[in-house]
Amino acid sequence: MPPAIAPGSGAAPTPMMAQLLQLKAEAGDALLLMRMGDFYEAFFEDAATIAGVLDIALTHRGEHDGRPVPMCGVPVHACEAYLARLVRAGHSVALAEQMEDPAEAKRRGSKAIVRRAIVRVLTPGTLMEDRLLDGRTASLLASAWPAPAGPAGLAWADVSTGQLSVAEIESRALADELARLAPAELLWPQGLAGAPPGARGLPRAAFDSLEAKRRLEARFGPGVANGLGRAALSALGALVGHVDATARGAPGRGRHKCGWSPPPAARKTKGSKCPRRPWFPPGAWKRD
Repeated sequence: MPPAIAPGSGAAPTPMMAQLLQLKAEAGDALLLMRMGDFYEAFFEDAATIAGVLDIALTHRGEHDGRPVPMCGVPVHACEAYLARLVRAGHSVALAEQMEDPAEAKRRGSKAIVRRAIVRVLTPGTLMEDRLLDGRTASLLASAWPAPAGPAGLAWADVSTGQLSVAEIESRALADELARLAPAELLWPQGLAGAPPGARGLPRAAFDSLEAKRRLEARFGPGVANGLGRAALSALGALVGHVDATARGAPGRGRHKCGWSPPPAARKTKGSKCPRRPWFPPGAWKRD
């Protein structure tokens, strides 16, 4: 098995390896692809995973901690097709771009390396790029707060269109509702039982209802979260935070004013006594 991306215990890493380790620490469990000229390249375990999914060659470049470094790459000009395959296989992918021209790095000295930063994290539920989306089905992102007592919170969105809904439902109905929605990606609080297979565990702090209310009102204005229960806020806060964390360089980011407006009255979920409040954000996350 290829070695994991880790600092190691041998000599100090080269500047390039130090940059790779830093970016991988930021990417977390996402597969890291670094822009290296005309290619996006992956290393260590990420390279082995990507090579296996895409059926491309796994090679080696240099050594780290006395062992060869596995690597693979995909050409930048054809990257979207490869990214789509990785995401459809259930993986998240962090793209680290070159933030300066290599000539600028050379002017800082012979050992200087090109600055790189993660500009986009692609996950199954946060795709906005047309060429990565499956036009036959919606790629829903869902977030659940399975409250031990009281109603469960559930938020879901089609990020590519900006449609978002949030609900509080009976806890026993949560599994059925998730089966109905069939989200491409489900966020679930770490440490809480009942997580469906494949759910992405997030720290419990990501579901903090008070922080969710503060974040929503800071972005969309006072009172936007009025009428939402604690469980609904918990689920919604985690969903919005996940989109913020992943959509750094997505199309249109920074060019839109996301206006989420709750309707004047909640409507009821069919077959449930709990209200569902759909939020349809006009223009949010849509391209200009």
